[in-house]
Amino acid sequence: MSQLKKNDHPGLPVSVVTGGAGFLGSHLVDYLLEQGHRVIAIDNLVTGDVDNISHHAGDERFRFIKQDVTEFLFLEGPVDYVWHFASPASPVDYAELPIQTLKVGSLGTHKTLGLAKHKGARFLLASTSEVYGDPLVHPQKEDYWGNVNPIGPRGCYDEAKRFAEAMTVAYSREHGVETRIVRIFNTYGPRMRLHDGRVVPAFMSQALKSLPLTVYGEGGQTRSFCFCNDLIDGIFRLMMSSVEGPVNIGNTHEMKIKDFAEEIIRISGSKSSIHYCPLPADDPQQRQPDITRARRELGWEPKTQLADGLRITIGYFKKKLSGIEPEGLKKCN
Repeated sequence: MSQLKKNDHPGLPVSVVTGGAGFLGSHLVDYLLEQGHRVIAIDNLVTGDVDNISHHAGDERFRFIKQDVTEFLFLEGPVDYVWHFASPASPVDYAELPIQTLKVGSLGTHKTLGLAKHKGARFLLASTSEVYGDPLVHPQKEDYWGNVNPIGPRGCYDEAKRFAEAMTVAYSREHGVETRIVRIFNTYGPRMRLHDGRVVPAFMSQALKSLPLTVYGEGGQTRSFCFCNDLIDGIFRLMMSSVEGPVNIGNTHEMKIKDFAEEIIRISGSKSSIHYCPLPADDPQQRQPDITRARRELGWEPKTQLADGLRITIGYFKKKLSGIEPEGLKKCN
């Protein structure tokens, strides 16, 4: 990757993106470069993939640093914006990496906030709808405190993000750092990992291999799916706004997981059936954002229709799965 020097392209805003080789982080890198930013992407590639940003090789406005953000961050030159996206973000990842998940949410947030403080940069935390846990309020508003099991199987991720929000607010109050917090709801699109455990890549890879789609419980739990391009647009608007409190960014179109599986089968043209497995512990029964604040304060709402976004994403997975032999149905645990 190209080396971003102190005097390269003076006058352009400089953005640091942690987790910049991940699914959402890499889309943010693309968007920032399109908006005329110089970008420094930082990622330890535990769950990220350098292929997601390799198309920027040779761009003098872009630099990639392979580093764990829980370690001290030293960067020469000015920084205007810090976007903290580093974290495992799927049930499979944080089940396998619980300590790393907790560390990136705590130590990683501390280090990136320290960088923002040192550089006088504005800071944005990529938080999550998981801070609401298995919500008792529906849809979820930003003033809802959540229903989280801190010692459950999802606790390492939920509590890491809740701590990260608290740390972000503390730096704003104590040190005067300009901070923004986005609570990201279920998002999908190209560059999701095939086997990261989230419902979209799981269903799509199964459908494209003509395998049964694994639905947990009776499939009555609900989710709301936002296309990645819409999400990144909303996050950019938030960073550039004066809104300091948490803001939900997501799609309000709520649907049952069973119905979502049937939609993927339909759009992909698959002949797959649906296979039901026992519901995992602490799996949220309802997940839908209230985006009133985003509409009012940012002038934002999602624009991509679900069917359109799914077709784009299925096209991506078809390419990824090209030449891969179908695997047997994963045994339910």
